[in-house]
Amino acid sequence: MSKTILRSLVFFIFCFFSTLSIAAEEGVASYYSDVFQGRKTASGKLYDRNKLTAAHKTLAFGTKVKITDLKNNKSVIVTITDRGPHSKKRMVDLSYAAAKKIDLIKPGLSKVRMDIIK
Repeated sequence: MSKTILRSLVFFIFCFFSTLSIAAEEGVASYYSDVFQGRKTASGKLYDRNKLTAAHKTLAFGTKVKITDLKNNKSVIVTITDRGPHSKKRMVDLSYAAAKKIDLIKPGLSKVRMDIIK
């Protein structure tokens, strides 16, 4: 096997397994307070509680992720438009509309799984 093919294969394997390691994450989700309605997010877009959006500490703006509540198995697909949450105990902040889709409004917090959608 030539060195070029071997290097390409190693690179492909590295990229594949690197992607898998960040493809799913579990943690606590919360949702935005209505006080943020109409305010500018870190991406520059205005927060709209009726859109399916979320805040994450590191994911690129525009990334689409599937959030699944691990208690009731309900899911929603959101777009990352902001930075946060600003609590070390939480992984993602959802818009009101996204939180409503997975029945997060009443409890306020829930353990979720986040899968990046390609």
